[in-house]
Amino acid sequence: MPLQQALLTAASLLWWVAGAGAMPDPAQRDLLMRQEASRQTGGRVALSKAEQKLDSYLHQLKEQEMAGALFPPALHFFKAKPLIQRSRIFQLLQKMPKGAALHIHSSSLVSAEWLVKNATYRPNCYICFTWDSSVRFLFSDRQPFPRWDCFYWQLLQNLRSKLPDPASFDDSLLQHLTLVTEDPDGQYPSQDVVWDKFEKAFIAAAGLVTHAPVLRDYLYRGLEELHLDNILYLELRSGLSRTYELDGTIHDKVWTLRLFQEVTRKFVQDHPDFLGARIIISVHRALSVPEVKTAVMEAIQLQKTFPDVVAGFDMVGREDAGRTLWYFREALSLPAELGDKLPYFFHAGETDTEGTDVDQNILDALIFNTSRIGHGYALAHHPLARELSRKRNVAVELCPISNQVLKLVLDLRNHPAAVLMSEGHPMVISSDDPSMFGNTGLSYDFYQAFVGIGGLKANLGTLKELAANSIRFSSLPERLKEAGRVMWQRKWESFVSDNT
Repeated sequence: MPLQQALLTAASLLWWVAGAGAMPDPAQRDLLMRQEASRQTGGRVALSKAEQKLDSYLHQLKEQEMAGALFPPALHFFKAKPLIQRSRIFQLLQKMPKGAALHIHSSSLVSAEWLVKNATYRPNCYICFTWDSSVRFLFSDRQPFPRWDCFYWQLLQNLRSKLPDPASFDDSLLQHLTLVTEDPDGQYPSQDVVWDKFEKAFIAAAGLVTHAPVLRDYLYRGLEELHLDNILYLELRSGLSRTYELDGTIHDKVWTLRLFQEVTRKFVQDHPDFLGARIIISVHRALSVPEVKTAVMEAIQLQKTFPDVVAGFDMVGREDAGRTLWYFREALSLPAELGDKLPYFFHAGETDTEGTDVDQNILDALIFNTSRIGHGYALAHHPLARELSRKRNVAVELCPISNQVLKLVLDLRNHPAAVLMSEGHPMVISSDDPSMFGNTGLSYDFYQAFVGIGGLKANLGTLKELAANSIRFSSLPERLKEAGRVMWQRKWESFVSDNT
């Protein structure tokens, strides 16, 4: 029976029951249940016999985890992480080909442990401790000059040689580069507090990751960590910060994009089962309109120069504390006015403040024809925006761990994306700032979305659709999307075969 006809039949049944008070027909009830299930993410994915067998196994595992005394999605991620690592569902998700990571920021691409154990042990790395209990790093061939936040720079090599316990010192550096703590509720009592620490961690990492030799290795290592988690493509948000050399020489954005292009090509050459990577140029929403105009014009030119590398443009930073998309309308209208094409991938709706100007970023992102919506946490409260984004196939980039750590939601079973998943809204899973959360790849976020947000209704079809969506909604040209689909399908079939 066609879906539209079935819905009419169901509607007629409900009207008749309400009017007549008769006993409902079990067959009609079953029809309604199947219709509702078909609407959810993955609800219309046809599973092979092998996939059905794996799906049944996953369902049993999920029932067991939900019946446990501690349910990981109901806990803060920093407390849940050890439980997740022991989960058989998580161990399966690590093996699962997850497609693409479409929402990761460049300064948090690589694990903080790598930065501490690798980057800070390199020669000529200086450190200073700031008045606001943060740190700064700088590579220099001479003693760095004092500046407003760093009056005294110390060579890390010399500092470590004087310490009785360098390992404990390294652990303290990790605390400056991540949000990870044993007491997240006590240490971060509000969104303001956690965002303050979040931004300080980005600033601390900047001196390491923008040093040219470190950046080259950092980018390669980032692709390696994604590849190890069975990811085959990346779209990286980056402000293309000023990359510097040991003697203080500063490279421009063209140089940095060429470096990114070279590293990506080298990684694909070394790993033929990796499709590649592109950059979404990002600027902070604290900038002025003239500054964003300049950034948009620059992004247009950079995309023309690097059409295979630059995917588009975004505005980043905390929405609740920054300027709205509508505030920047003159700047964001420039590509259309000039007859140029600059795809947008806007952060929008990363807020729990309903009815504010910030809350309207969701609709404004669609007005400016965004290709995807970053986070979209507030989308469930905007029925028209949901309808528009569904009709236009504008996918939400769901980053559940980020939303929880940054205090938008406590128990992930209550995440508004549960509504979007029940409606089959276009969606992909990503990790936002994995290193900040003590996270790598996408497996942890897939676990939280599949077990916590999706609940028992989410099945193997849900996972399959979410993974396939990441290629479908990427910025890749159709030719490369098809290559990615073929590559992912081959990996998916091997995954199912190996686990049934």
